Amino acid sequence: MNQLKLVARIVGKSALRYTPAGIPIASATLMHSSETREANTVRQVEFEISAMAAGEISQRFTEIALEQPMEFTGFLARKNRNSKSLVFHITEFGTHLLD
Repeated sequence: MNQLKLVARIVGKSALRYTPAGIPIASATLMHSSETREANTVRQVEFEISAMAAGEISQRFTEIALEQPMEFTGFLARKNRNSKSLVFHITEFGTHLLD
């Protein structure tokens, strides 16, 4: 199973673009920051990840204000066929998911 659920905020985004097939794509950089326990020790976790939303949710995705905490759900995939870099493909998001 390839499913990722992450609370993060958008720290940068690009203009909406379209694939040759006419599918809208919204791209952004997400920042995550949290504390978790590992081996009975509290660990601070911070990272940035490239993200994208395709199709129907892409327009809503572009309307998210920068720095607003959201819960994002989706999956990880290579940036392109020959890349080793991963991109978070967002399939659902919202503040209502934070509860």
